[in-house]
Amino acid sequence: MVESLGSIGSLVSSPWIYALVAVSVLLDIFLPVLPSGVLVITAATAAAAGSGAAAAGRGPEDVPDILVLTLCAATASVLGDLAVYRLAWRGGPRLNRALARSRRLTTAQERLGGALARGGGALVVLARFAPAGRSVVSLVAGTAHRRIREFLPWSALAGLAWAAYSVALGYFGGQWLGASWLAAAVSVVALFGAGAGAAYLMRRQPQASEAS
Repeated sequence: MVESLGSIGSLVSSPWIYALVAVSVLLDIFLPVLPSGVLVITAATAAAAGSGAAAAGRGPEDVPDILVLTLCAATASVLGDLAVYRLAWRGGPRLNRALARSRRLTTAQERLGGALARGGGALVVLARFAPAGRSVVSLVAGTAHRRIREFLPWSALAGLAWAAYSVALGYFGGQWLGASWLAAAVSVVALFGAGAGAAYLMRRQPQASEAS
C-alpha cells in the first residue's frame, strides 16, 4: 500500500511538503481552482502510510508531522484571508462599484456585515468549506471595512477547522482504508461533500432569516 504513494514519497518525506502546502493554501484564495485541499489530504494520507510502515519496521520514519501539517495549512489560510481583506479594504470606489453590480456579492456583504456586527461569524467558518466562499467572504469583509478584530478571529477559526478536517480525512482515511490512492480519493470526495453541504446551507440562510 505504501508503494502506491511512492510517486510523492521523496517530497512527502522532506520539509518541502510544508512549504508546498503553505503556498498552495495561501494562493488558492486568489485562484480557487488550485487543489490545496487535495494536496493537504494527499500529504496526510502519505503520513498515515509512512507512520504505519515505520511502526512495522518496513519504511522510513521521516514522514510529515500531522500537527505541523495542520498548523501550516491553517496559518496559510489566515494569511491568504488577510491579504485579500487588506487589498479589498484599499480597493476604493472602483471596487465598490464592481461589487454593487453583483447581486451575489451585495447580498453576501449585507449578511456578513450583520453577522459580524452581532458578534457571530459562523458564516465565515461555513464559507471556508464552500467553493470560493473564502474568497468572497474576505473580499466582502475588506470592502465593507469591517474591523479586523471582528474578522480575524473567525478567519483563524475557519482556517483551523478546515485544516484539521482535511488532515483528519487524509490521515484516518489512510489508516482505515490502507493508505492507498483509494483512501486519498475517498477523503477528497468527503472534502468536496462538505463543501457542497456548506454551499447549500449558505444558500438557505437568507430563507431562515426571513422566516424568523
